[in-house]
Amino acid sequence: MRLTDNVATIGITDHAQRELTDIVFIELPEIGRSLAAGEACAIIESVKTASDVYSPLSGTVVEVNQAAVDKPALVNSDPYGQGWLIKLKLSRPAELSSLLSPTDYLALVQPETQGRE
Repeated sequence: MRLTDNVATIGITDHAQRELTDIVFIELPEIGRSLAAGEACAIIESVKTASDVYSPLSGTVVEVNQAAVDKPALVNSDPYGQGWLIKLKLSRPAELSSLLSPTDYLALVQPETQGRE
């Protein structure tokens, strides 16, 4: 997630896209939709499974990545760049303090990824 002027750019992690494998379909929320932290906001389908994506923060969707909808493989090839999913205008910026840092997230998923690569 990136934050600029109280707008969070949200997607999935590199770890998540590797677990999903080849992404073939993405459904994103409508612009203007209000989301609560923890609410399902998107669906990603891969050749392996379909998964809900949950909003990490509360706010209003101000932009969706149509390029990722049109070419879902962008999420696999560039999850932290062109493969973002939504931009969310935060309604509760204090929720940011509840998110894991990148280091804490890696520590959480590291045991799962050891031995697979």
